[in-house]
Amino acid sequence: MELLELARNIRARDPAKPNWPETILCYAGLHAVVWHRMAHALWRGGMRAPARCISHLSRFLTGIEIHPGAKIGRRLFIDHGMGVVFGETAEVGDDVYMYHGVTLGGLTTATGKRHPTIGNGVTIGAGAKVLGPITVGDGARIGANAVVVRNVPADQTVVGIPARPPGDDPCSDPGIGYGLTRPEADPVGEQLAALRAEVALLRAEVAQRERVGS
Repeated sequence: MELLELARNIRARDPAKPNWPETILCYAGLHAVVWHRMAHALWRGGMRAPARCISHLSRFLTGIEIHPGAKIGRRLFIDHGMGVVFGETAEVGDDVYMYHGVTLGGLTTATGKRHPTIGNGVTIGAGAKVLGPITVGDGARIGANAVVVRNVPADQTVVGIPARPPGDDPCSDPGIGYGLTRPEADPVGEQLAALRAEVALLRAEVAQRERVGS
């Protein structure tokens, strides 16, 4: 039974180690997947209005919006879940682990395949946006708040805006939620550090000129 498989997967992967009743009754990500199975079956059967109604009810109850046309593999774990959005043509493989605020969205209003395909065993950090008909390979890791608009090879970690590998510091932990192993691997932090250094140099130059002028 898929409900038990989802609950078993959550208990195995969540460091909070919830008990069985807590897992089944209190995890919005599990509920969203179960609701989606019903909506997707109706969508495939041509009953689009009922499918959208179930999807809308699921969003109201869980805070997770999964279009009934999206395809989801087994053992998807959406941790916390609030604000997660899957577009109509999004495809998600098996054993994917994602956090709240993730968007699998599009970059065009044209019809056809316009949302990403996520491989097996992928981890997507909180707030990440994966946009367009791109492919994220098996075992890849996407850091928190990353914006991904290009294909990500299998087993690669990407961070930042636009998302890219964090230098020569690949993530060694396949379960890490944010794709970072140390603070200095943050590209935004690197830019801020460079700006701070430049400001310090300018201040020193101004002080030197003031001393010369006096």
